[in-house]
Amino acid sequence: MSGAHEEFGRMARKLGLGRRTGRIPATQPPPAAVTCGVPEGGPYPSSAGAGRRPDRPVASRALSERTRGALAESLPEVGAAIGEITRGFYASLFREHPELLNRMFNRGNQATGEQQDAIASALIGFASLLAYRPYIRPEDVLNRIAHKHASVGVVPGQYKVVERHLLGAMSEVLGSGMSSRVEAAWREVYWIMADTLMAREEQLYVSARAEPVPAWRHWRVVRRTEEAHHVRSFWLQPADGAPPPPFLPGQYVTVAVELPDGALQLRQYSLTSAPGDSLWRITVRRVQGTSRPPGEVSSFLHERIGLGDILAVSPPYGEVVLDDSTSPLLFASYGIGLTPFVSMLRHLVDTGSPRLVTVVHNDRCVGDHPLRFEVEDCVRTLGGRLLVGYEDRSGCPSGSYPGPVDLASLTLPHTTRAYLCGPVPFLRAARLSVIRAGVTPSSLRYEVFGPDMWQAPS
Repeated sequence: MSGAHEEFGRMARKLGLGRRTGRIPATQPPPAAVTCGVPEGGPYPSSAGAGRRPDRPVASRALSERTRGALAESLPEVGAAIGEITRGFYASLFREHPELLNRMFNRGNQATGEQQDAIASALIGFASLLAYRPYIRPEDVLNRIAHKHASVGVVPGQYKVVERHLLGAMSEVLGSGMSSRVEAAWREVYWIMADTLMAREEQLYVSARAEPVPAWRHWRVVRRTEEAHHVRSFWLQPADGAPPPPFLPGQYVTVAVELPDGALQLRQYSLTSAPGDSLWRITVRRVQGTSRPPGEVSSFLHERIGLGDILAVSPPYGEVVLDDSTSPLLFASYGIGLTPFVSMLRHLVDTGSPRLVTVVHNDRCVGDHPLRFEVEDCVRTLGGRLLVGYEDRSGCPSGSYPGPVDLASLTLPHTTRAYLCGPVPFLRAARLSVIRAGVTPSSLRYEVFGPDMWQAPS
C-alpha cells in the first residue's frame, strides 16, 4: 500500500469509516488531503466512558419533596461557589483524562472560561427549575444541549465520568456544606438531567442513522468563496459519491480537524446552503485574537483548506429550524449570526413561500457583512423587508441605519415567529426588544454560537 493510502487508512480507522458511513475503496485514488482525525469509536477515548448507558437505576423525573427542600436550601451556597466548582471539575477531569482537552473540548473556550461559565449556568438554571418550577418538563429545556452533545458524539458512559468529577468538585469546594443530604439532592438533580439528555441523544442518533457516536463522513471541498472580510464559504461534496443526507433549514454540522500539534478540535458551523442543493455549504468567520485567543479551527480552515481537500463532517443537528406554519417571520442577527437564516431564506425562496418576511441585520461595518448580496436577493424575491445597521458608517449603502436597528420600534403582526442569532449580549438585548415589539416569548427562537447560555422558559 502506498504512503498516501496508508495515511488515508489511518485517518479512516480513526473516523470509524467503513461501518455505516461507507468505506472508500482502496482502488479509488486517495484524496488530496485528509484534515480530520476522530479516534475510533468517537472523540472520547474508551477510558473516559463507554457507549452503553450507565448500569444504574433511572432517576425519577420529579424530585421528592424532601429532595426539593434540600436543593432549595443549598442553592444559594452552591450558586455562590459554582464558578469555583466548575473550574475544579474541569481541572479534575483533565488531570485524569488529559487527552480530552486536545481531543474533544474547545481549547479556546476553556482558555477564556466560557465553557466553565456555560456549564455553571446550565447546572444552576436546571436545579432552580426543579426546585421552584417543577411543572416544567426537563426535556423541554434540554433539547438544545442534547443536539450539541449529539453533534460531537457524547456517549452515555460519559455521564458517569462527569458525575464523579462534578460531585467531587462540589464536595471539595463546599466542604462541610456538602452534607450527605445535599449530596444526594444534587446527585438526583444531575441524573434527572443526564437521563433526559441520554434519552434525547439516543433519539437523535437513531434519526441520523448513526451509531452512539456521529456517523462521521468524508466531504471534499469543491468550491471556496470569499463572503466578507475574514469570512469564507466552503462548498462540500460527499467523497464517497453518495448523495448528501437531508437537513432542515437552520441546522448545523460539526467539522473535525486534526491540527498541526496533533490535537483534534471540533466546531459547529451552520449550513448556509438550501436543503435541496446538491452541495453543502458552511460559511466560516475567522476568529481573530483580540479579546480572546485566535480561533484554531477557523484559522486552520482559512489558511490550509483548499479545493480537493477532505473534511470530516457529522450529520446535521440543531433544533432551531424553520417552522412550517404560515406565520410572518422575523430574522434578527448580528455578524456571522446571519448564517443559519441564509439557509432558511433560500428554502423559502425555493419553495415559493408567501410568508411575510422581515430581516434585520446589524454588523460592525459593511465589509464585515457576510452573504450580504445573497440575502438581499432572497428578501427581494420574497417581497420582504430588509433593515441593516452598521456601527462604522464608512462606505455604507444608502438606506442603512447608523448603528444597531432598534428592534423594539418594529411594527410586527402579533403572530410573528422571531428567530435570533448572534453573540450573547446581542441575544439578550434583542429578546427583550422583540417582545416589546409584540412578539410573544413562546414564538421566539434563538441560536447562539459558542458555549450555550442558559435561558429558562418564560
